[in-house]
Amino acid sequence: MEMTVESKKLFKEFALDAGNWSGIPLVNGNVEVNRKTRGNLSDLVKKGLVKVVTDSGCEWVVFTNEGKKLALEWFQVSI
Repeated sequence: MEMTVESKKLFKEFALDAGNWSGIPLVNGNVEVNRKTRGNLSDLVKKGLVKVVTDSGCEWVVFTNEGKKLALEWFQVSI
């Protein structure tokens, strides 16, 4: 799958952080998403790798099956 360096970096950061959050990392928990990287998060959603869900006013990254497979393939991270 092709993606920008910035999107791949953000995907990796969330994949590595997932273990700290039972597989569903918090947006702006350990991984900061700001104006500059919000488009990269949208790119990951459009590519079908993650979903962003809101619960109790917080945003969480939920990896799709495709996202889980790619995290394992690219970074050896099991989510």
